[in-house]
Amino acid sequence: MEIVETLNQTLLHKNSGQNKACQLDIEVYKNIAFSYSQMENSIAVLSDMQLNKSFVFTSKTALELGLNFKENPTVIDSIWEEEILKKIHPDDKLKKYIHELRFFKFLDSLQPEERSDFSVLSRMKIKDKDDVYKFIQHRMFYFYSPFNGKLRFALCLYNIALEQSQFLSSDFLIINSTKGEVIVEDKLNYKNILSQRELEILKLVGEGFTSKEIAHFLSISINTVSRHRQNILEKLNVKNSIKAINDSLAKAP
Repeated sequence: MEIVETLNQTLLHKNSGQNKACQLDIEVYKNIAFSYSQMENSIAVLSDMQLNKSFVFTSKTALELGLNFKENPTVIDSIWEEEILKKIHPDDKLKKYIHELRFFKFLDSLQPEERSDFSVLSRMKIKDKDDVYKFIQHRMFYFYSPFNGKLRFALCLYNIALEQSQFLSSDFLIINSTKGEVIVEDKLNYKNILSQRELEILKLVGEGFTSKEIAHFLSISINTVSRHRQNILEKLNVKNSIKAINDSLAKAP
């Protein structure tokens, strides 16, 4: 999936020790993640961009969502919590990736002292222990290193949402928690932006199929699939700069 590859290149390459290494004490941030998991019954995932590892701190919420992490924390050799991600509705999972790339680019445009004011607040659908989709609340915070100015940790918190009405939609926000303001609201309506073929490919990409598999399903060439996937990224404006965020929002209905 190109959006995941873009995120990996953005998050890991920009934090790959080009300057001096970050000296932040990881145990301090692991304790923060553990505390959230215990106080709020969250699933708390601390991702370390310098080590390309994640630490998943579990709670009873994990059992309600059909997740059985045998250790606390469970250590993953990736910044992606795949056991959780694969349970998220395919449409929401792709929007989550796009939204997180926007969040990184937004924070990257700010002065270092401003970044701690902002976080991600989302509502997404995820399968529970009975294989039924229900809404979860997802929050994400970034921690930058004062030693090299690079993003070091991302903390993701997953909780079952209080409101489960079938009339609700998924929601992806960037908020200023200091002022209690919504800064960016993802209002993209993909059906108004993408062609029918691109929507088909987007759905299959979100379900985790490779370009080769998609080409087989749709009876088209791999090159055609690659071209469509590139067009999707360009139409959703997630590739280049903070300007892409503003442009995509301007297109929103």
